[in-house]
Amino acid sequence: MTRVAAIDCGTNSIRLLVADADPSTGELVELDRRMEIVRLGQGVDRTGRLAPEALERTFAACRQYAEVIKEHGARKIRFVATSASRDAENRDEFVRGVLDILGVEPEVISGDEEAEFSFIGATKELAGRDHFEKPYLVVDIGGGSTEFVVGDDHVRAARSVDIGCVRMTERHLVHDGVVSDPPTPDEITAIRADIDAALDLAEKSVPLTGTATLVGLAGTVTTVAAIALELDAYDSEAIHHSRISLDQVQEITGRLLASTHAERAAIGAMHPGRVDVITAGTLILLAVMKRTGAREVVVSEHDILDGIGWSIA
Repeated sequence: MTRVAAIDCGTNSIRLLVADADPSTGELVELDRRMEIVRLGQGVDRTGRLAPEALERTFAACRQYAEVIKEHGARKIRFVATSASRDAENRDEFVRGVLDILGVEPEVISGDEEAEFSFIGATKELAGRDHFEKPYLVVDIGGGSTEFVVGDDHVRAARSVDIGCVRMTERHLVHDGVVSDPPTPDEITAIRADIDAALDLAEKSVPLTGTATLVGLAGTVTTVAAIALELDAYDSEAIHHSRISLDQVQEITGRLLASTHAERAAIGAMHPGRVDVITAGTLILLAVMKRTGAREVVVSEHDILDGIGWSIA
């Protein structure tokens, strides 16, 4: 086996997976998986630059991860950076900081590469299981972008579009540094218009209907699943491969749209870093399910991070 360390740095969070990968068996044995909300994409949609405080939060998490990687003795490391660092004018500053801390240069990958990693991570373990029918449509709702990937054993088509829970929140719900609480009908309408336009764009490259299984990835989807399952605290094992219906997503979206910051923060499975952005995220998920005609979404805890791990092995 090869001991690998995979890091996924997105717009909202930075995550680490340390695992033993055995290419001969297709097994990825997880040793450590963790996540920090660092909001690297703070203000990027508006300024085009990574904020100094966002960079420092991210570098602090990298220092923690460097210690974890050292403790486990992982010999191969891959650091992948996605939406926020693709968009930023000062991404060279980000690259230098990560290189100094971890000894590897972050790869600022394209949206298509991001989609491929997400697909591999989410579907590799589904192979041979009859109750997960092919082809799959994998949807990864991130902070700055959302990836759509269609495939069976391999990727057939992929597209990344610039809608994400952080980007939509900052674009439509933040005024003078304060998040609308709860959002107004006009703000909700504006978010939905952006989402619909992005789905139109995605559909030019990726068929959004006619697939057998919709697989949903990332924090918005897993948090919605935790709420639907009525979990008192976040439970990865209970969430992984759960099936959440369109009716459940619609009900939860409506509930969150009418809620205050305090009410969302009181949800047991809600990560503090998602309280202000989950509303926009659920609007994306609901719109995707309606556009695709899916009656349910299969929720996966395995995603781009696992795909990055396999790419190292």
